[in-house]
Amino acid sequence: MHHWLIKSEPDVFSIRDLAKARNKTTCWEGVRNYQARNFLRAMTQGDRALFYHSNATPSAVAGVVEVVREAYPDPAAWDSRSDYHDPKASPQNPIWSMVDVRLVEIFPRELPLEELRTVKALTGMELLRRGSRLSVQPVTPAHFRTITALAGRKPAGDRA
Repeated sequence: MHHWLIKSEPDVFSIRDLAKARNKTTCWEGVRNYQARNFLRAMTQGDRALFYHSNATPSAVAGVVEVVREAYPDPAAWDSRSDYHDPKASPQNPIWSMVDVRLVEIFPRELPLEELRTVKALTGMELLRRGSRLSVQPVTPAHFRTITALAGRKPAGDRA
């Protein structure tokens, strides 16, 4: 199992929106950065990801999700009405991918970015690097465990 961090602006799609979704599951669509797309393609069923609220006050880790469907083409890319449309993409040349994720846990408290920056055990975490803007990024098992411990509990069934 691998660990990841996925970002969403809470006014666009929050962890609470995910909690209200059918089966607490949604497709993670709209990724339009090649490196982030490649990370999506590397995800496997059962992988866990930290759900991060970006561009928020404060930006914070809000919970954990599980990958329940591995990467498949993102049809929004070839839908000209979509906010995620890419004129270079088509069903024959999809370019962009998405995965399906299911909510595992909303943390008892969100973990603000500024708090995470003070935790020595998180040294080297991609999220904490200056200029780190990827919406999908890998997380080491140690960093994942540290963050879930900081949140006040370890997600049920975590094999990290």
